[in-house]
Amino acid sequence: MPKSILISGSGGFVGKNLSASLLSQAYQVKSLSRMDLQSPNLLLETDVLIHLAGKAHDLKNVSDPREYYVVNTELTKQVFDAFLSSTASIFIFMSSVKASADVVDGILTEDKLPVPQTHYGKSKLLAEEYILSHTIPDGKRVYILRPCMIHGPGNKGNLNLLFEVVRRGIPWPLGAFSNHRSFCSIDNLVFVIQELIDRKDIPSGTYQVADDEALSTNELIRLMAQSAGKQASIWNFPKVIISGMAQLGDRIHLPLNSERLTKLTESYVVSNEKITQAMGKKLPLSSREGILKTLSSFLQSSK
Repeated sequence: MPKSILISGSGGFVGKNLSASLLSQAYQVKSLSRMDLQSPNLLLETDVLIHLAGKAHDLKNVSDPREYYVVNTELTKQVFDAFLSSTASIFIFMSSVKASADVVDGILTEDKLPVPQTHYGKSKLLAEEYILSHTIPDGKRVYILRPCMIHGPGNKGNLNLLFEVVRRGIPWPLGAFSNHRSFCSIDNLVFVIQELIDRKDIPSGTYQVADDEALSTNELIRLMAQSAGKQASIWNFPKVIISGMAQLGDRIHLPLNSERLTKLTESYVVSNEKITQAMGKKLPLSSREGILKTLSSFLQSSK
């Protein structure tokens, strides 16, 4: 079993959870910084190199697009080059489903031709393509992971904002829209990474990581209400009225506009079949168990 693990981005949400889990199992875990890339001796005693560092998707669209390519593409190239010249046997790169698609029609699988639309997705895909353009030396394994929306205790984001809306008893007005979205519990993601580290029978390749079942937004609202000890308040306004309000929002800059309505009501379903078949086992947490665990942490932090 590999003992020495080097992690870039160990201070982030995924990095903290992964490091804590690995340390609890007596692994030697060290952080990798950009300066460390100039110190080859650090990599001589490393069994596994996990590259988590990256620039996250900016939902407010205020970032300089060049930053994505500097961090997500060029830094990944440097880290991967360091892996190839090192004695490490396993390389794991944290990409994203957004490297494949921003809009999903049906169920997203790994064999879909990538068509990212954002600089975030494009920069991740360029990093993937660089990795895949190299022949993997004998004795080494390379994994590209594409998780969907990662959540877990301590993670703040859109899920927490929506929970606050429900916790305060504000009705959800988009109940007439039917959609399903995939999520990825941090526990399930860490489980997959540990399987890749511990086993030698999982082939190198690109793998999507998602919880087993996609959830509708209405079901998510009900789980949030359940977690907050409230009755779910879901209003089924006619779609034509909501769409008309969104179009009005386009013209006079209301909080609800057509773009935001699409984001709130579109489906994004991600298959995890490839990775679960490769592991030969299911993920430890169901979709609902993972979401409820995350929501419970939101409730505790709000007290």
